[in-house]
Amino acid sequence: MFNTVAVVGATGAVGRIILQLLQERKFPAKNFRFFASARSAGQKVEFNGSSITVEELTHDCFKGIDLLIASTPDETAAEFLPSAVKAGCKVIDESGFFRMMPDVALVVPEINPEAALNAKGIIASPNCSTTQMVLALKPLHDAAKVRRVIVSTYQATSGAGLQGTADLIDGSRAHLDGKDFQYQVFKYPIAFNAIPQIGSFKDDGYTSEELKMVYETRKILGDESIQICATCIRIPVSNCHSETINVETERPVSVEEARRLFAATPGITVIDDPANSQYPMPSTCDGSDDVFIGRIRKDMSNPNAITFWCVSDNLRKGAATNAVQIAELLAKNLK
Repeated sequence: MFNTVAVVGATGAVGRIILQLLQERKFPAKNFRFFASARSAGQKVEFNGSSITVEELTHDCFKGIDLLIASTPDETAAEFLPSAVKAGCKVIDESGFFRMMPDVALVVPEINPEAALNAKGIIASPNCSTTQMVLALKPLHDAAKVRRVIVSTYQATSGAGLQGTADLIDGSRAHLDGKDFQYQVFKYPIAFNAIPQIGSFKDDGYTSEELKMVYETRKILGDESIQICATCIRIPVSNCHSETINVETERPVSVEEARRLFAATPGITVIDDPANSQYPMPSTCDGSDDVFIGRIRKDMSNPNAITFWCVSDNLRKGAATNAVQIAELLAKNLK
């Protein structure tokens, strides 16, 4: 059991779910501390029947903390988390800043738990769109070796934080009322629209979000040969990312075999009954920790490829749940 566990970003969208999960899953720690920016410090949060004051995040706040779970913007992680490591904390980081550094483990516990157990200092949790896709790819890769992936994402506004969802709700209301609305997060109206840009554009025409899916997937699966083409789109859904994934493998994988492989994988739930119009949707997957797969079918243009639909709660398995699962893995293997 850890003596003291802390959460940075405790008042944010993901941080709130981390606190909820730590309580629901009865995480083994004697003490808990919560941190946030100066703007949010001083707030009270209810945790395990007590009211705990959120402390201000500083470089000197990490003394005595064994495990730190951080959900912050990249720049905050870059500034403060090295101080946590210097103070002797084991750090689980939700930001994108450290993920692709060679000496940082990038972990989905169902896929590469050994990377977390062997890690020194910071353990990174992947991007939300990567996490659900790589969990779906893992059983196919083990069985038939994935060669190429074409993925299109349909990402919820909650992926842009609390203000992203506020933009959707308030912008939709304004649109229906025929009023102007000043969006705070999105460059274009998200209400009744789809925006084919998440992140910044790079020189090759791909966005930072799309490149995360390429490089993070290869690192987690430990295979730099996998070819990936991603297109990431923001849609007017409040929560749960959806993805259309086309996978080419070294040998043909039948629909029946793929369904068996998915169903046998911890963390995946198959909902695939086209005759009765049963398939995953954001509205039915919201609030769950699993990755849901349906619409499994052969690619008619390629005998070695299958296509499927994948939905997951981006705030949970895509962020908070994955981080807490890493923490549970570390707790279980404490020496």
